[in-house]
Amino acid sequence: MKINVQAPNFAVKEDLLVFIEKRLQKLEQFYDKIVAADVFLKVQKTSEKENKITEVLLSVPGSDLICKKESKTFEAALDECIKSLERQLKKRKQKQRAFA
Repeated sequence: MKINVQAPNFAVKEDLLVFIEKRLQKLEQFYDKIVAADVFLKVQKTSEKENKITEVLLSVPGSDLICKKESKTFEAALDECIKSLERQLKKRKQKQRAFA
């Protein structure tokens, strides 16, 4: 799986990149046909503490899966996205088995 991280307006630290890569690699155990993952990290300029937005776009054969979460840290938002994508991938796999 090819992982592409984009963060407009700020530089991403190496440990965050490693964290993202490690978490996304775990998704391959649920669905092995993932082609690529695009991760978008954004900081919203608000007074709220939950201003970090993480958006993950998974490219899989058929159609893409998307998840967007907001949290206090990018790590927490990414974890929420991974959980959501995990459910979506499991659902997709079940549908494929039903049609096979």
